[in-house]
Amino acid sequence: MNKKLICTAPLAIVAALGLYACGGNEVTKPDISSVKNIVVIYAENRSFDNLYGKFPGANGLQNVTAASAKQLDRDGSVMATLPPIWNGLTQTGVTPAVTQAMTANLPNSPFAIDDPNGFNVPFTQTTRDLWHRFYENQMQIDGGKNDKFAAWADSGGLVMGYYNLNADKLPLWKIAQQYTLADNFFMGAFGGSFLNHQWLVCACTPVYPNADTSPAAGSISAVNPDGVSLQVASNSPASAISGPPKFVKSGNLTPDFFAVNTMQPPYQPSGNKPASGGDTTLADPSNATTLPAQTQQNIGDLLNNAGVSWAWYGGAWGAALSAAQSGTSGVIYGANMSAPNFQPHHQPFNYFAGYAPGTTNRSTHLLDGGLAGSEFIKAIDAGTLPQVAFYKPQGNLNEHAGYTDVQSGDQHIADVIAHLQKSPQWNNMVVIVTYDENGGFWDHVAPPKGDRWGPGSRIPAIIVSPLAKKGFVDHTQYDTTSILRFITRRYALPTLPGLTARDKGLTANGNPSMGDLTNALDIVH
Repeated sequence: MNKKLICTAPLAIVAALGLYACGGNEVTKPDISSVKNIVVIYAENRSFDNLYGKFPGANGLQNVTAASAKQLDRDGSVMATLPPIWNGLTQTGVTPAVTQAMTANLPNSPFAIDDPNGFNVPFTQTTRDLWHRFYENQMQIDGGKNDKFAAWADSGGLVMGYYNLNADKLPLWKIAQQYTLADNFFMGAFGGSFLNHQWLVCACTPVYPNADTSPAAGSISAVNPDGVSLQVASNSPASAISGPPKFVKSGNLTPDFFAVNTMQPPYQPSGNKPASGGDTTLADPSNATTLPAQTQQNIGDLLNNAGVSWAWYGGAWGAALSAAQSGTSGVIYGANMSAPNFQPHHQPFNYFAGYAPGTTNRSTHLLDGGLAGSEFIKAIDAGTLPQVAFYKPQGNLNEHAGYTDVQSGDQHIADVIAHLQKSPQWNNMVVIVTYDENGGFWDHVAPPKGDRWGPGSRIPAIIVSPLAKKGFVDHTQYDTTSILRFITRRYALPTLPGLTARDKGLTANGNPSMGDLTNALDIVH
């Protein structure tokens, strides 16, 4: 292709040929201004080793030694075997069914859940859920040794399970091989989905003012003087082989009133009903798990101030909101969501006063992703996505252990990416696919020590774009806040306080600052 054609060719063709748009008299790479659309797809609850431990070229299970994978008991001794998987590996009434008794005496090492000579449970089958909570995650990480995942779990040996996957099995694996897989990407905060969604949008931890005199007073955790571990109850089994641990109080709040485990939004759709006779657009504030509206600055506020278009597309948001408004029992309220499978605590902007019911911000930016992402896909196909788009798949399509399998969500996300690749906006798009947290699954890489809140365990992240490096494994240190850093850099936004605090914490502990994902792109830096 001659220089004139190179200069006028669409960016996708130029990138496919390994060529770049022209500047002056020489062929040059594009810069970050070539990015016109950023799409973030946020799945659920998988560690890097759990899904990508066998990925070629990545820091995976081939780098794990028998000694480094050994799990310690609660007293610090090496366990002879892993604990049983409490209550069984799989749901009852399914085939194959793996009961608790069948999991006794597992070797003290990682194991393949889908091993045909072992449990032979495919990644198309739902396995039981695991603890993924703020203090428990830190106790499992054990200062970076990652050797007490089984000790401080409610699922016993399941924490050490992974899948033997490849491009022929896992749809996103094939996409990761084509573009960039980040193998040094950590969850932004310790613990679970609620807190990590907050870190995705504001790099901040929610607060519950005056919690000790509030309905949530009983949710304040009993924490040891080290500030990172829970007080163990006197009747807790001494050994993990004997049963899950018991704590004095593993609550949703820290002793200084930060919300770190699952709290419900103050606005519908929420996991809590409206107060009797109260405003039906609100959640009952007298419920101990209803979080007061938050006022911290978030990425949506910064984008609004800069005139950058954006939206959060919640899968099944419209159906969930309709159910909440009609008071449909069992659809929203309670832990066991049904049709639609929707988790209110996965909708982070619904916690902020600036996006309350009746506001323009809410109607403009909190959009219905549709059942199975149908509304989001319509916007993709029409080429009408805003400059920054977040997509949260509904529960049965997000890969969360306990209520869905790996394959369903993985295939769904791959299908969404296929639509994005055909979108009129694709040529200038960067898509980031990652997981909110590890779901309690072990990973062998020590998280870099940062600040009080994280980062936590390592999770997968894939960067998909015409601008992405092809067939590349990116070893740059990233975490969930790297997504905010990338958005901030692209649109020259002010830096959120949490990003500054995270880098200060990393530096103070001898670690580099977090990357902003640009190393995954073949652009001028």
